[in-house]
Amino acid sequence: MKVAALQMVSRPDVARNLVTARQLLSQASDAGAELVVLPEYFCLLGHKDTDKLALAEMDGYGPLQDFLSRCAQDFKLWVVGGTIPICGNETGKVYNSTLVFNPLGQCVARYNKMHLFCYDNGTESYDESRVLVPGKDPVTFDLPSSDGHMWRVGLSICYDLRFPELYRALARSGADLLLVPSAFTHTTGQAHWEVLLRARAIENLAYVLAAAQGGLHENGRRTWGQSMVVDAWGRVMAQQADGPGVVLADIDKAKLVAQRLQLPALAHRIL
Repeated sequence: MKVAALQMVSRPDVARNLVTARQLLSQASDAGAELVVLPEYFCLLGHKDTDKLALAEMDGYGPLQDFLSRCAQDFKLWVVGGTIPICGNETGKVYNSTLVFNPLGQCVARYNKMHLFCYDNGTESYDESRVLVPGKDPVTFDLPSSDGHMWRVGLSICYDLRFPELYRALARSGADLLLVPSAFTHTTGQAHWEVLLRARAIENLAYVLAAAQGGLHENGRRTWGQSMVVDAWGRVMAQQADGPGVVLADIDKAKLVAQRLQLPALAHRIL
């Protein structure tokens, strides 16, 4: 199955971001991708964290969800919509949610980011809990590929990458492919991004598809980029350093099964 991670440098302008996202989805479709993942906050990287609150949609309704559904139908793709803000609770906070649309435009899965990023090195400071509500449950969905294989796909978002217990739970649920739409900061990404992605692939004997924000944004924030596809042996199959683009790779279910038989680490778990 051919998969694609879309890299963006999103702006504080939703309309322009959606134009860019649609162009990248079209490119991925033309290249033969079946599953395409947008980055975290593909629709908006605003001047302040609270900007996303104005875009919050009810689950199942809203222009961002309509956009993702329409793109999935138009390009006959499985579209994983990076993240969009979905209304949370009475406090006015939102969920940072990944929504999955099948080629018929139907939303088949939703995952709410469980781990909320918090970082302060004296120069950069982030605390997602100011505007986000954490999710509670791991989520997988099944994707029947055109080559006749069924793929179980596990969902995660950005900072989740630092919590291997989430990925182990996805592996216990049978995940063959782990998705990581992200907006890693340049500082943390440079230090940890690739090693964490490769570790999650190796320890769970699964492919990893990571779509990132990558570049200098209009709001002054700099994200790391390096969107990539990693195989179950920890090999980086394809990647892009920075700037908008499409990262493509062919993932092979038979090869994955063979690797799991050769090194049956998942069957050797004790804890």
